[in-house]
Amino acid sequence: MLRLTGTHAAFTREQVSAWLGSLRDREDRADWAILRSDDGTHLGEVVLNDVDAGNLSAGFRIMLGAPRWFGSGYGTEATRAVLGHAFDTLGLHRVELEVYAFNPRAQRAYEKAGFVVEGRRRDALLWDGEWVDAIVMGCLSHVEA
Repeated sequence: MLRLTGTHAAFTREQVSAWLGSLRDREDRADWAILRSDDGTHLGEVVLNDVDAGNLSAGFRIMLGAPRWFGSGYGTEATRAVLGHAFDTLGLHRVELEVYAFNPRAQRAYEKAGFVVEGRRRDALLWDGEWVDAIVMGCLSHVEA
């Protein structure tokens, strides 16, 4: 998961707990747990971050906690639900994300949910001595997925 998110840092349980405790007071983001509906199993998280009310935009991030959840439609369903919230409830116009070039599965899932490739940040991540591009994607409120 660290590679897929480009995270180099390691976090202690206390740091994670403090971060989670700070979320309820944030107005620039919304975080949700992804739970399987039939049994409540925690599958991951999905986030709208860097909410910019002036530009009606936000960033998007999703993480499924284990490869066994990949390819089952959970990510697409969660992405579509959060995009619906962003556009229909919050009234945003644009939601954007970055996905690393070594993760074409995620790029396809984002495209399936309505995101469009808008550009490329070359050599955006140094991972295990290799430079990796970040693909910039966006979804607009008037686009149907």
